[in-house]
Amino acid sequence: MTKRQEGARLSTSAVVQAAVQLLDADGLDALSTRAVADRLGVRMNTVLWHVKTKARMLELMADAITAEVPLDDLPGKPVDRVREIGRRLRRALLNHRDGAALVAGTYPAEPGTLRLAETLIGACAAAGLSDRDAAWTGWTLIYFVLGLTQEEQAAPGADEHRLSAAVDPAAYPVLARTLPHLDAGSFGERFEFGLGTILGRLDRTTVGDSSSAQRDGR
Repeated sequence: MTKRQEGARLSTSAVVQAAVQLLDADGLDALSTRAVADRLGVRMNTVLWHVKTKARMLELMADAITAEVPLDDLPGKPVDRVREIGRRLRRALLNHRDGAALVAGTYPAEPGTLRLAETLIGACAAAGLSDRDAAWTGWTLIYFVLGLTQEEQAAPGADEHRLSAAVDPAAYPVLARTLPHLDAGSFGERFEFGLGTILGRLDRTTVGDSSSAQRDGR
C-alpha cells in the first residue's frame, strides 16, 4: 500500500483524535508524530501526510480541545456570558492531561478557536467596551485561564510540600503568611477570584451604560 493509499484510509480528524487520546494517556512530553502513528498502526509518513509537521498537529489538537467548549445556552447578560465562557474553557482544558500547556503553546487560527474568540469578544463588546478593550479583555481572560490551569495541572500532589519546605519564614515572611492561600486545593477559588478581578471593570462598564440609558429615558 502506498503512502497516499494508506493516508486516504484515515482522516485528519482521526489523526488529531488519536493524538489527543495519546496526550490523555501519556502526557505532552510523550507526544510525537511517530507515537501517534504507532497508536493508529500506520507509518509515521502517513500521519505527516495529514498534519505535515508536529507543530501543525499540536495546533489542530489545541483547536480540537478548544472546540469542546460549548457555546450554546450562555447567560443573557454579557458579563455573565464572559464569565461562563471562562469557566467552560477551564473545564475543557482540565478534561485533558496537560491540556492547558498544549493550548498555551500554540496559536491556532482554526474554526473552534475562532468561534470561541468571536463569542467571547462579542460578549465583551456587548457589555459596552470599545473594540480595542473588548479584544484585550477577551485575550486577558484567555491568558489567565491558560496560565492558572497550566499551573493547576502541573501542581504537585497533596502529599508534596515543596513550596512550604522552601519558604523560610525569616527570609520570606509574607510568603510564609500567605501559604495557606496558595495550596493545591485553592485553585477553584483562585480561578473565581481572578475571573472576578478581570471582569470587575466589565461590570462597572455595564452598570454605567445601564445608568446612562435610564437617565436618557431609554
